Amino acid sequence: MTAQSRPSLATLAGPITRGLLADAEVLRIGIERVGGAAVVDAGIRHRGGIEAGRRIAELCMGGLGRVSVAGEATGRWPVSLTVHSTDPVLACLGSQYAGWALSHEGPEGKFFALGSGPGRALAGKEKIFEEIGYGDTGDAAAIVLETDKVPPEALIARIAADCGVAPERLTLVLTPTRSLAGTVQIVARVLEVALHKTHSLGFPLERVVDGVGTAPVPPPGAGFLPAMGRTNDAILYGGTVHLFVEGPDDAAEELALKLPSSASRDYGRPFAEVFADYKCDFYAVDPMLFSPGRVIVTAVESGRSFHAGKLDPDVLDRSFHG
Repeated sequence: MTAQSRPSLATLAGPITRGLLADAEVLRIGIERVGGAAVVDAGIRHRGGIEAGRRIAELCMGGLGRVSVAGEATGRWPVSLTVHSTDPVLACLGSQYAGWALSHEGPEGKFFALGSGPGRALAGKEKIFEEIGYGDTGDAAAIVLETDKVPPEALIARIAADCGVAPERLTLVLTPTRSLAGTVQIVARVLEVALHKTHSLGFPLERVVDGVGTAPVPPPGAGFLPAMGRTNDAILYGGTVHLFVEGPDDAAEELALKLPSSASRDYGRPFAEVFADYKCDFYAVDPMLFSPGRVIVTAVESGRSFHAGKLDPDVLDRSFHG
């Protein structure tokens, strides 16, 4: 499939962005103009909440994904998110993946955050867009930042220029990890995490035709590190992803066996403990850890499904109560 025949993430995300701004009061989020851009506060000075996080998660997926909040009949953490996309590669890797490193240093200090959302494809700064063969055009951009600081105006101007839009047509959504909205939008990356690891394992992305993921909603952490630990653990020990793929059964089975978080040497303890052992060096953690706890891979031609991994409620309890 060529870039020209694929949908425009910027166009699909437009109604979600406009709805977020229009419903700010109901969603308990704040809107201000900084350097001309609309800056959405979803947990810094404004409370935000689960519904704000759910909508932000759909914005992150560029309008190609649906996120729902539901409950399970059993379990100590019964509230869960279900994420689905009919184009999981584009929705997850082309939009939701936080792959755009945004930094600035000036008189006001240093700022750094990773950007996700449909604006990434307008900027096209990352190698992943060459790998999936996708580019986008549009006159409006939206970027989601996991941060508790408002970006400086100089960085906002640069983001707008890189996206090829006027600052007034740029929307930046700020979601602190420790907030409810931030917690939800991170856990809603359960499917994206699986797609990212699928890519890292070398499985041909064009064979991935559909995907669904689910993970529990943890209580927000009291600070950044506890919050980061809990949101990671929700996926690593409580997440399930079902991928539907084309190709031979043995390739689907091999993917299933390698995909779960349990395939990592760092599996088995709350993420905050693992992170501390590596002296808070995120890049020292085994990258194979970042995947759902349980996976199902279905080979669509044969109809055979391959199961691997497991859920670990004991680790979730340690993490969510810690």
